[in-house]
Amino acid sequence: MICFPNCKINLGLSIVEKRSNGFHNIETVFYPLTFCDALEIQNTEGATSLYNYGVHIPGSSHDNLCLKAYHLLKRDHKIGSVEIHLLKNIPAGAGLGGGSSDATYTLLLLNDIFSLSLNNTQIKEYAKQLGSDCAFFIDNKPLFASGKGDCFETVQINLKGYYLVLIIPEVSVSTAEAYAGVKPLKKEKSIKEIIQLPVKEWKDHLINDFEKTVFEKHPEIQKIKEKLYTEGAVYAGMSGSGSAVYGIFDHDRDLKKMFPGCIVRCELL
Repeated sequence: MICFPNCKINLGLSIVEKRSNGFHNIETVFYPLTFCDALEIQNTEGATSLYNYGVHIPGSSHDNLCLKAYHLLKRDHKIGSVEIHLLKNIPAGAGLGGGSSDATYTLLLLNDIFSLSLNNTQIKEYAKQLGSDCAFFIDNKPLFASGKGDCFETVQINLKGYYLVLIIPEVSVSTAEAYAGVKPLKKEKSIKEIIQLPVKEWKDHLINDFEKTVFEKHPEIQKIKEKLYTEGAVYAGMSGSGSAVYGIFDHDRDLKKMFPGCIVRCELL
């Protein structure tokens, strides 16, 4: 059985306070894109195993979220051994939630393969144990996220007719690196309110708090954002904790010659 875990971008990100357990409360809007990985899971008589292809995934395969999703379900349900084949297109450390999406789609596939009959609410509870943003990929629609990024509310955003250019530089930014030096601050206006403004007004109001820290350490990421504005983006920003940067345009733009490396274009719905 095969599926295609998609990524997301963050429309703004505000770090509002630090919790007593060391985590941070944030505000952001998750917006799904069609850029995706490919995930295939099949039954096997041997031991459960994971095979990675495409973009390199740093760290040990034992720490891969797909395997963690498998073992999480196996803890509570009788499921057999599987082979997991993962073709990675979405790089790690880009702020696109690729690993989280892979994990959530693993839960969905295993639910179907082994006829577990789990509903979406039950799967979300498993997804939350794997990562703050994992459960987002169950509904896969624009959502306002608060708390650790795991409390969701429906938000109305109309980007129909706009086009997105996503630039993924050859640099990875860890979440820990992005949080270093960030000072939490509750803003006067919530991102939930700002996102209702016309898209052309976002530039002056919709901010990603991680940009200051990340841009200082990786000025090449800041240059990408500046260049997108120069090329006519109505809004540009870094996704999550970086390093991917996107530009929203009111017309289709082919910027492949201008940005070497990984670039994705898509129409927003």
